[in-house]
Amino acid sequence: MTSAQLLKTSPEESAFGAQPSRMASTGGVLGSSPPPAAVWPPLDFALGALSCCAACVFTNPLEVVKTRLQLQGELRARGSYQRHYRGVLQALWVVGRTDGLRGLQKGLSVGLIYQGVMNGVRLGSYSYCEALGITSFHGGSLLSGAGVGALGALIASPAYLVKTHLQAQTVEAIAVGHQHNHLGVSDAFVTIYRRDGLIGLWRGVNGAVPRVMVGSAAQLATFTSAKDWVSHSQWFSPNSCLTALIAAMISGVAVAISMTPFDVISTRLYNQPVDEFRKGRLYHGFSDCLLKVCQAEGLLGLYKGMGPVFVRLAPHTVLSMLFWDLMRQQTVKNNQSQGRS
Repeated sequence: MTSAQLLKTSPEESAFGAQPSRMASTGGVLGSSPPPAAVWPPLDFALGALSCCAACVFTNPLEVVKTRLQLQGELRARGSYQRHYRGVLQALWVVGRTDGLRGLQKGLSVGLIYQGVMNGVRLGSYSYCEALGITSFHGGSLLSGAGVGALGALIASPAYLVKTHLQAQTVEAIAVGHQHNHLGVSDAFVTIYRRDGLIGLWRGVNGAVPRVMVGSAAQLATFTSAKDWVSHSQWFSPNSCLTALIAAMISGVAVAISMTPFDVISTRLYNQPVDEFRKGRLYHGFSDCLLKVCQAEGLLGLYKGMGPVFVRLAPHTVLSMLFWDLMRQQTVKNNQSQGRS
C-alpha cells in the first residue's frame, strides 16, 4: 500500500467521521470488519509524538506527584514511615511550596523526549496495523495495542529511566525513595552510561515493557471500541470532537485500573540504587519486585498512587488521543482539499 493510497480517504472515513460502527456490525473490537482508513504511517508517527508531547506539558506535575507517592514507604509496612504526601492536591501543594513551580515540572524535557519517542512509535505503529487490517481480526486491536506498546517502551526506556530519577529528586525534608542527585538530563545520561555502560541505560526495561503493553492495549482497544460505540449511538453530530472526548475518557478509566500495579513496579525498578556489580540493591527483576512489595506492603502496595495515576492518566489519555484524532482528521481534510485543487 502506497503513501498516496493511505492518504486518500473519503469524508466518511475521517478520524471523527460517522463511519458504520465496527462494534455494531461485528460485536466490537474482537470482531472482524474492513480496516479503517489511516494517515500515511511516517506522518502518523509524527502526529502521535506531537499529540502526546502536548498532553505531557499539562500532565507532567501529576507525573511528579505520582512518582513520589509510589516511592513513599518503599518496602515498609503501612504506618511505619513518615508520610510526606497524602493525596494528589496535598502532594501538589507540598512540591510547589518546597521545590517551587519549577519543581512541579521536574523531568519535563526528558519526559517530552520519552513521550515523543514512545508514543510516536506506539500510535504510528498502531495506525499502520489499522491500515493493514490487523486490528479488524478477532483480538487484533488488543494484540496490536500490546505489541506496539512493548516496542515503544523498549526504544524509549532510557528516557523514562532518567525521568524517574529526576522526578524523585528533591530536598531531604520531603525526599522519598533513593536520591540519585543528578545535575540535569545530560548529566544523568552521562553518569548512568559511565557507571553502568550502555546496558545500564535500559535498566528497568523489564518493568516498563509489561507496564506499557497493558496500558497501551487497554487504551487503544477501549478508545477504538468506545469511539465506534459513541458514533453509532449518534449522540452527537458527525465530526463532533465530543465523540473522541468521551471515548478518551472511557479509555482513561480502563488504563488507570489495569496499569497501576505495573506502574508501581516499573517506578521501583527504575529508581532503585545499584551496587558495585551493577545489580539492583532492592530488586532482582519484575517478579522479585512484585513479591517483595506484596510481602512488605500488602496487595494495596501495588495500588499506591492510584489517585494520581488516574488523575494523570485520564486527562493525558483524553488530551493525547483527542489531539491525535484532531490532527489526523485535519491531515485527511488537507489532503482531500489538495486532491480537489
